[in-house]
Amino acid sequence: MNNTYTLLLLTLNEIDGLKAIYPKINKNLFSKIAILDGGSTDGTIEWAKQNNIEIYIQKQKGFRHAYFEYFDQITTSHVITFSPDGNSIPELLENLIKELDKEFEMVIVSRYKDNAKSFDDDLITSFGNWLFRFLINLLYASNITDPMVIYRGFKKSIVNDLNLLDEKSYSLPEKIFNTKISWEPLMSIRAMKRKINFSEIPGDEPERIGGERKLKILKWGSAYMFQVFFERFTR
Repeated sequence: MNNTYTLLLLTLNEIDGLKAIYPKINKNLFSKIAILDGGSTDGTIEWAKQNNIEIYIQKQKGFRHAYFEYFDQITTSHVITFSPDGNSIPELLENLIKELDKEFEMVIVSRYKDNAKSFDDDLITSFGNWLFRFLINLLYASNITDPMVIYRGFKKSIVNDLNLLDEKSYSLPEKIFNTKISWEPLMSIRAMKRKINFSEIPGDEPERIGGERKLKILKWGSAYMFQVFFERFTR
């Protein structure tokens, strides 16, 4: 059976990045391309419609809710999540798909594998990413190099296999730290915990193009750290 792919572009006021990055995407690689938008007010939505790109405007804020709300509309065997703000390199999509076609359940485009580098990291985010991968590898006896990154592909089926659509998996840390978190770190943690067949390919992370950085370092970092340890002591 041939693999099929849906590409999800996560946007919130990313008109500059979208205009620069979208034309570089090889559309022939995908059965479907969709923008999941958090309620942009900068022309992102209008530009997508003018260019006949499928766009879904999520009802609740946060990447996780975009995934949750759109999940049932994905009919392909595989999903690739991509940030069109310049952080994700579109030319690597073909390499990512080639790796997924080797029947890995998840493939991450790692900012820290081999000679890859993040040009968007600062001192705090660089240390945070190092700490998360160190703890995940220590606690789960794994060798993942970039557990936090959005840029990855995976079999649609692992979302259910890893129980990533369960609201309870996120509600406690979100309540404690008063924030909304995404599913990438938990996907990585549970993938390492359950020893799924995964791979990584190296990929630089360029600086973002326009827009505002939306990273909530303290709140997100605390919530994700909670998940790292909580998952270690639950089934």
